[in-house]
Amino acid sequence: MADRFSQHEFNRRLTLTRTAMEAEGLDALFVTNPSNMNWLTGYDGWSFYVHQGVLITPDDAPIWWGRRMDGYGARRTVWMQPTHIWDYTDDYIQSDERHPMQTLAPILREKGLERARIGVEKENYYYTARAHEVLVEEMPEAVFVDATNTVNWQRIVKSPEELGVMRKAAAISSKMVHGIMERVEPGMAKNELVAEIYRDAILGTDDAWGDYPAIVPLLPSGPDASAAHLTWDGRPFQKGEATFFELAGCHRRYHAPFCRTVFLGEPSDLVRRTEAALVEAIEAGLDAARAGNRAMDIAIALKSTLAKHGIDRQGRVGYSVGLSYPPDWGEHTVSIRETDHTFLRPGMTFHFMPALWMEDWGLEITETILITEDGPAECLCDYPRKLVVKP
Repeated sequence: MADRFSQHEFNRRLTLTRTAMEAEGLDALFVTNPSNMNWLTGYDGWSFYVHQGVLITPDDAPIWWGRRMDGYGARRTVWMQPTHIWDYTDDYIQSDERHPMQTLAPILREKGLERARIGVEKENYYYTARAHEVLVEEMPEAVFVDATNTVNWQRIVKSPEELGVMRKAAAISSKMVHGIMERVEPGMAKNELVAEIYRDAILGTDDAWGDYPAIVPLLPSGPDASAAHLTWDGRPFQKGEATFFELAGCHRRYHAPFCRTVFLGEPSDLVRRTEAALVEAIEAGLDAARAGNRAMDIAIALKSTLAKHGIDRQGRVGYSVGLSYPPDWGEHTVSIRETDHTFLRPGMTFHFMPALWMEDWGLEITETILITEDGPAECLCDYPRKLVVKP
């Protein structure tokens, strides 16, 4: 495929994963997170609602395993030869009599793994309790250990090829926010604006088509904006209310989350003071987001600045991002919070997400950031860091 990453890039990823496997004492790793499947093999298809996975061993190319009709998609997207694409028939789908894992076990045995120490992604949206039970039943002498984030942690430093894709996703994010602020006005139905947001997202930019994001646009208004994860309905935007927009441009499954807030009408003095405090705190956080510092340093810089203005911000204020599938665009590794001691390295990318959800309104001004070789973090998206006011 023309959009596939280079073989050098896939080899780099596989080497990182195998090194991690060796450190964890794993003879094999069975990956079911579609983001990790894609990262290791290039596989891309809307098939994560059925059982599928990638088997990694120390000395052979990965094996893609999944539903037969999706095996054809594997042939179109993965870098491995067809001999490394294994499938199961449709009578295993949603059956009370058999389970797809009964077809995976023979593959593991053929690879000599019947008594192996095998890592599986237990804390994973796509690996069910029943799947694990059946696999253990079919492989009674194997030892299955939790390796949920073994691959995830190898993804946190982005290669130059990956950063090139993320910059294109960020350009789409910027286009989406520019389009929102041009169009939104009192009386406009929310679903009408969301239709335009999706149009901008999927059309993309001149040099990057838009992929579907892992999370739908979030845009609560007024008191609803005190909640973090509300979507939309058909009600019109109202004058005198703030609406935050949380979204992400996506290109080739890589995301650049980006949030801005619009106030229709004249904001109160409280809203203006809160905006000024948040922007100041974001600047402090960005300055702390330097290679050699820790993730916690960003959170401490942000929260201590907010505290000077009487704002007590609880919870994490960001997370690692990159390649993702629904239902989340986070990588499930580094969190920007006071207890995360992860050292920041050049090439790490985060959604710096210091949103404020107040008692009856909300304010989101966020950035997708890149840790650079020296100096503060680079913001990948492009829109003024402020509350947008439309009288």
